[in-house]
Amino acid sequence: MAKQRESRWVQWIVSRIVRFVLWMVTKPEWKGTENVPARGGVIIAANHLSVTDPLTVAHFLYIGARRWPTFTMKDAVMRIPVVRSVARSTGQIPIKRGSADAVKALGEAEKALTQDGSSVIFYPEGTCTRDPELWPMTAKNGVARLALTTGVPVVPVAHWGEQNLLPYGSKKPSLFPRKRIQFSAGPPVDLSAFRDQPLTATVLEDATKAIMADITALQAGIRGEQPPAEPFDLKKARQRAAEVKRSERAPEEQDGRPENAGTEGENGKNNTGA
Repeated sequence: MAKQRESRWVQWIVSRIVRFVLWMVTKPEWKGTENVPARGGVIIAANHLSVTDPLTVAHFLYIGARRWPTFTMKDAVMRIPVVRSVARSTGQIPIKRGSADAVKALGEAEKALTQDGSSVIFYPEGTCTRDPELWPMTAKNGVARLALTTGVPVVPVAHWGEQNLLPYGSKKPSLFPRKRIQFSAGPPVDLSAFRDQPLTATVLEDATKAIMADITALQAGIRGEQPPAEPFDLKKARQRAAEVKRSERAPEEQDGRPENAGTEGENGKNNTGA
């Protein structure tokens, strides 16, 4: 028997507040809601454009697909008193990234999927895309691991338009006129080739690529554009930026050294051997 994770009265209040706000500032267009199972555990894997995504994704899932949205939420967000109370009352899952508690959070997500029959939303990229054209980036393997461990379906969801509402890095939203927000959900990702295999790094990487390929294809359909041949890799981009910074700093450090640095020994005598 699936457990009710949410407080019904808090659910009722929150859903109406969010619906009212989003209908005021967005013009949603939803496709593929029939691909989200009506009941039972399901992973909703979505791309990440803006910090407003949780609201628009929740709106799509709750109103369009008739499923209550369950998120894994950063612990920093859960420390905000009002947010913490609402999140706990609506069945959200706190997660501390980069810590042992992240494993615990995945365990809680697994329980929500397999025991409570919840629809749990994940952003496989882990953060808002940094791709210059806002295409989905390379992703972490947590969603693939969870899908292969639990056997629940992964429904890919792509969306487009939140960048016009509040671009990543901006603190000032553009609320009016109402923004067109487009969503498209595809059929569950075909992970049959990876079932019943040891969860090696290669298997998880290939399964993750399959999930992200479906999300990217859905977004390409919304945008009517061709995605890049290779997804943007944030880790490699940061490494390249760090290397460029080091190479730019090296000449400055050389220029700042004394002219005779390293040539004099004790008492200021020249150590040339003469």
